Amino acid sequence: MLALLMTLAAAHPLPDPLAAGWQGEPVCEKLHEDAEQRVLRCSFPPGVGHERHYHDKHFGYALSGGRMRITDASGTREVDLATGSSYASDGTEWHEVVNVGETDVIYLIVEPR
Repeated sequence: MLALLMTLAAAHPLPDPLAAGWQGEPVCEKLHEDAEQRVLRCSFPPGVGHERHYHDKHFGYALSGGRMRITDASGTREVDLATGSSYASDGTEWHEVVNVGETDVIYLIVEPR
């Protein structure tokens, strides 16, 4: 199963969250990676976003919340992300986000391998 997921990820036409950035600049940094997981910290000052990208299965945690505009296959919406909130996702085919608030938004993303 892991080999299949890695093959699918390698064939994906969009960048993963680490490779995707904003206006040519990275927004995520790799904090840890081993055979079992990868941990990213993604930081979005006001007006900064994350270009269109995909996610494999992951867990997210908001170190610092704020207001984000999210665009995906279901449309565009604005959401308020509370500091300390978390979520689990089976993956996202694609989305793009931009910080439309007045505070820095910082996420941790934990991806199983």
